[in-house]
Amino acid sequence: MAGSDHATPESMELIAQYFRVLGDAQRLRILHCLQGGEHTVGEIADLSGASPSNVSKHLALLRANGLVGRRQEGNRAYFGITAPFIFELCDIVCSGARERLAREQAMLPPV
Repeated sequence: MAGSDHATPESMELIAQYFRVLGDAQRLRILHCLQGGEHTVGEIADLSGASPSNVSKHLALLRANGLVGRRQEGNRAYFGITAPFIFELCDIVCSGARERLAREQAMLPPV
């Protein structure tokens, strides 16, 4: 890994934890919803097609791992991204997935 000269078991565990958290499609959808700015649980549920209780559960995990923050305004709670580096990571993974798909499609016989 780049810059891993001083990698410790603790830092490797933290990195692995990020990947575990990001390894869920619903959590990725929630992060995608938040990429444009803060939203309430209800707004995220509407945008992602998930139930508010499911969104709340995933937001709690994302908050516990430092990827999402919560801001109270009156009786409404707004959630937003606190670790924008995740979008760079997602872009890298998406680019790799597109390249793989293109290679696999090129190997298929014409229809």
